[in-house]
Amino acid sequence: MDAREYQRLAIRTAAPTADHIQSLVNAALGLCGEAGEFADTIKKVQFQGHALDHHTLIKELGDVLWYVALACEALDVGMDDIMETNIAKLRQRYPDGFSTESSINRVGGR
Repeated sequence: MDAREYQRLAIRTAAPTADHIQSLVNAALGLCGEAGEFADTIKKVQFQGHALDHHTLIKELGDVLWYVALACEALDVGMDDIMETNIAKLRQRYPDGFSTESSINRVGGR
């Protein structure tokens, strides 16, 4: 499955909203919530003695991805465009791959 197909199929399950701003708010809050669930699963492994549950982490990442698709749809941009833009930024920031020096003296802002 590619990013375009995922976005198209994911958006079929989104509740209709009055406008793009409502969709962006839903996406922003959803991203925070799902990222928190991912982090909470890792916290339980690190500090509460739980076993690492790959299946749960994969499901939570899928939920994060769903909200990314929602945000992309609200912004009228494809997930593939977001992916390409991010790689271009990373290539500028880390032209030779990650290094501590490049991270400290990074180019390209946020």
